[in-house]
Amino acid sequence: MQHFTKAEIRQIKDYYDDLLKIIEPKFSKDRLELIDKAFNFANIAHDGVKRKSGEPYIIHPIAVAIIVTNDLGLGTTSVLSTILHDVVEDTEYSIEDIKNMFGAKVAEIVDGLTKLSGDFDSRQASTLKKMLMTLSDDVRVILIKIADRLHNMRTLESMPAHKQLKIAGETLYLYAPLAHRLGLYAIKNELEDLSLKYKHPEEYNQISYRLHDQEKKRNYLVEEFIKPIKERLEKENIDSTISSRLKSKFSIWEKMQKKGVSYDEIYDLLAIRIVIKAKPGISEKRQCFDILSLVTDIYTPKPDRIRDWITTPKANGYESLHVTVMGPQGKWVEIQIRSERMEQIAEYGFAAHYKYKGINSQEGELEKWLERIREALQNPDSDAFEFLDEFKLNLFASEIIVFSPKGKMFNLPKNSTVIDFAYEIHTDLGNKCIGAKVNQKLVPVSCVLHSGDQVEILTSENQEPKLEWLKFITTAKARTKIKNAFKLEKSKHIEKGKEIVEVALKKVNVTPSSNTLKKITAHFNLANKDQLYSHAGMGLIEIDDLSEILKKKSENRLVKYWKLTFSRKKKERDDNEGSSNIDKKKPFLLKENKNQTSYSLAKCCNPIPGDDVIGYISSKDHIIIHKKECPKAEIFLTSHGERIVTAEWTNFKRLAYLTKITLNGFDRVGIVNEVTNIISKLHNINMRSVKFDTHDGIFEGELYIYVHNARDLQNLIQQLEKIKGIDKISREET
Repeated sequence: MQHFTKAEIRQIKDYYDDLLKIIEPKFSKDRLELIDKAFNFANIAHDGVKRKSGEPYIIHPIAVAIIVTNDLGLGTTSVLSTILHDVVEDTEYSIEDIKNMFGAKVAEIVDGLTKLSGDFDSRQASTLKKMLMTLSDDVRVILIKIADRLHNMRTLESMPAHKQLKIAGETLYLYAPLAHRLGLYAIKNELEDLSLKYKHPEEYNQISYRLHDQEKKRNYLVEEFIKPIKERLEKENIDSTISSRLKSKFSIWEKMQKKGVSYDEIYDLLAIRIVIKAKPGISEKRQCFDILSLVTDIYTPKPDRIRDWITTPKANGYESLHVTVMGPQGKWVEIQIRSERMEQIAEYGFAAHYKYKGINSQEGELEKWLERIREALQNPDSDAFEFLDEFKLNLFASEIIVFSPKGKMFNLPKNSTVIDFAYEIHTDLGNKCIGAKVNQKLVPVSCVLHSGDQVEILTSENQEPKLEWLKFITTAKARTKIKNAFKLEKSKHIEKGKEIVEVALKKVNVTPSSNTLKKITAHFNLANKDQLYSHAGMGLIEIDDLSEILKKKSENRLVKYWKLTFSRKKKERDDNEGSSNIDKKKPFLLKENKNQTSYSLAKCCNPIPGDDVIGYISSKDHIIIHKKECPKAEIFLTSHGERIVTAEWTNFKRLAYLTKITLNGFDRVGIVNEVTNIISKLHNINMRSVKFDTHDGIFEGELYIYVHNARDLQNLIQQLEKIKGIDKISREET
């Protein structure tokens, strides 16, 4: 067995010493001895094992333990579980060994973490579904798993490019929203920034450069802005700290993508945070509102940008007052006001509830969220990835607050509808819902609710759930309940259909048997007897003259054998289509003249040469090219990461690609002519169609054009931006 060198042993000791420096002031001597025992045990178990980066493997669990205690504020049980979390998976030791040495609770958490390890292929998605039951019992399992993912993201540079893409995509799809849902804002931001670094390295580096370049100027402006606030707080003898928070790189990039704006057009890069040391005997809420009053005496607030998350905290327990004010440089600045306790919960999320348990009523919100997960887990028939999508729906980033007719408050995801609200209250209310009165106004079931709405659900005994509801609902709870209702309905149809078939057989004096049912099923081209019963029960097929059907000869056994063999071999081929000879360690080169490995451009996002893209291996010799930010690509990165390959464009000059761009601005005579003239002068671009609409002096335009690559398109946009009157130009998916 390979053992570590003296330098590597020194490296391990240095990491462990860093952990001890953090935990020694917090933990008793007995607990420190237990942690030391766990470290020595894990160190021996992982002896000689190295990570992809070449460093000793034991450094990973120690680094995760540092995050768990330093960034999450968790205690001894969590640190022990973290140090031991890879021992069972990677060595010969069992959960029983962990239980005997460190107790049942540590073993339970290690077991949950072991089953949550690995990538999210179909097997792992099923495992996640099962193991979220552990989350229902102990949220520390997921908190430690998030810390584990954070350290993996921090050390991702040692992985090959296609693995980096897969892990970054998986992190954005599940772990960052999960961290947000648990209130871990700092970790969520770091996970998103690191994902951006590996998914869109050029954009990440450009944003990093701009932020660094403007740092001195930004610091000066912050000092000028907070100076009068600081003086006023000192004058009022208010004990507080004021700091500035920079918008995360991912948030900047996301805003640039969604709003179609440049870096210079983002005004809320900075937020100022005021954290007060609350005085005893006076409510924290009142003290925070007093600060708000002082701030708005100095700077003018933006009326529609005051958010009170203290009176109605977010579902993840977040409490704070937010106000956007006009700064002295003519720029809007967001100010966050909170107490030290609120700051702890904002930093550590639900991990802070171990410290403040019994003080903060938002502990109940975690229970509500876990209850939603339990409900989803109770559906044993749901597909693993379908469950994963529905679980992700429960990680909603934005919430609204709506009220019942009696004033009871409900937290719902943004864009929730009347049906979502009805199912949130009770299943029967959702099943029977025909509409609602929102703020005394009659609305349909599909009406989207807004924060502050008062909603009265209207029902009818004749109403039943409808499949079209699935098209507009938002919550996973409503989706699960509607699907369950249709499964129940299906079982009723099967029972009814069984009776119909048995009566029809009785008429022709035939006893129901396996062969008889197979003949009838084959006649109607159905898969099995349940489908036969279901179709008969719903009236989709007529079971009348069975005598003619039953007279037909059964298929020759030899023919049936060859059909079955062919079908099985085809399935095996289909299952193995993804295991191609493509070298995933190297970028797949996209050439104008395609070679043996063909590729196609995804219709969902329509990439053009020069776009930032990835490849999805759909079959042995075919790759589908998606833009990296394409929603479908996000799902593939998470669910089929083993089929993802990095892709690079070569020089494209011959083929042209259809692209749509939209323009808007102030209308004036001749502007359309100027636009078409610029396009006609560019030899690399051809127009397919041009459409302009004007209304009250504002115009909106749509251009469908053929371009060779993204560089030519960018050149066109730059030329069009010079036209007087054009305010905004953006590329749309065709």
